Amino acid sequence: MEDICKIRVKFSEIDAMLCVWHGNYVKYFEDGRESFNRHYPGIDYQTMLEHGTPAPIYDIKVKCLAPLGLNDIAVIHTRYVHKRGARLDFEYEIYRESDAALCCKGSTTQLFIDKDGNQLLDMPDFYEAWLKKYQPQTAMI
Repeated sequence: MEDICKIRVKFSEIDAMLCVWHGNYVKYFEDGRESFNRHYPGIDYQTMLEHGTPAPIYDIKVKCLAPLGLNDIAVIHTRYVHKRGARLDFEYEIYRESDAALCCKGSTTQLFIDKDGNQLLDMPDFYEAWLKKYQPQTAMI
């Protein structure tokens, strides 16, 4: 499952070298996840909060390959990767729209926790329901 969204690079996102500051790619990954969740609802932050089982970032990887500059259009590809357990895994590729250059790629892992901050071992019910809806072949894995 994949989602594609576009954003325009803002002045506040560039550094002294006139390219996107590397830390902003983490924000772009977040933008990609939010767009993904609008197209495949059910594991968005609002749903997590309503069920009392947020999924904070546990691991993040970012590889910068080419610069994005002011007013460039970044095309964010966000892909859900199914892995067993109470976790959400995504992979990202960010392209510069003008020449289709791959500028950044990376991944995130989020782990579901309970209201006391303890890691869940089993998938929350709403996540299992989401899997059955969007990836029935993996819901039983």
